[in-house]
Amino acid sequence: MRTTRATSVAVSVLTGALALTAFAAPAQAADSGTPYTLDVSFSNFKVARAIKVGTTNVVSTKVTYTLTHGSSVDITADDFYTEPFLYRGTFGADTTPELYGEDFATCTTTSATTATCTGTIDIHPADGDLKNAWAGTWKAAADATAFNGQDPSSTDLDYSKIGYKDQGDLATTLVQRYSKLTVNAGPEPVTKGRTITSTGKLSRANWEDHQYHGYAGQPVKLQFRKAGTSTYTTVKTVTSDSYGNVKATATAQYDGYWRFAFAGTTTTPAVNATGDYVDVR
Repeated sequence: MRTTRATSVAVSVLTGALALTAFAAPAQAADSGTPYTLDVSFSNFKVARAIKVGTTNVVSTKVTYTLTHGSSVDITADDFYTEPFLYRGTFGADTTPELYGEDFATCTTTSATTATCTGTIDIHPADGDLKNAWAGTWKAAADATAFNGQDPSSTDLDYSKIGYKDQGDLATTLVQRYSKLTVNAGPEPVTKGRTITSTGKLSRANWEDHQYHGYAGQPVKLQFRKAGTSTYTTVKTVTSDSYGNVKATATAQYDGYWRFAFAGTTTTPAVNATGDYVDVR
């Protein structure tokens, strides 16, 4: 399934044959042909290790890649387009989720047959770009289209004169459900030797109802930083309950900051709560 936001051209694989759609043009007759395989390839794809996506804010991630092309391909032509995208699952399948950018990539020529291209992946969680089950590993891909003088907005395109190539498995990244973690330590102040209780909640973005919900059954560390120092030390590890709530106790010894820390998973990024200061008397 292609969910590109590029407004000019979208190219997809349908029932094993290439079929081009331009500016939401109606389907063309069978005798309009199919695109030929464009003499290009893609490599050196660079993307962030992880992309953290919340419930409403648009997340834009810069990517770069190398485009290699044959001498007959004019990548400087106004009707040549290339774009990066991410996909999860089987490359090219109709049901495979895909994420694109708002615009096509821009390319800078580095030799007679190579160029460095820069684009973005723009994710709109509030518009339903993602489902919760899609969190985790995504693969990177790129495509290129050469219209060779034909008007992309035409409803009478001769597809046989249009070149197209896409290529998957160029890199991997994690698309993750943004996480939050809170802490409240007390009592404040507390007598030395007495018990300090820290409570908090681990939650993460739900891409389907656009709210944050507790992340259950996750190991969360209680950590302490003595006043005047810069390093947190783990005191113990607890597990979030069915609502994402966490609770841990410790003995008051020194003034300092208490926090919870979550190491993260493939679907959810690591997060640390802001330390809560407790005065020990």
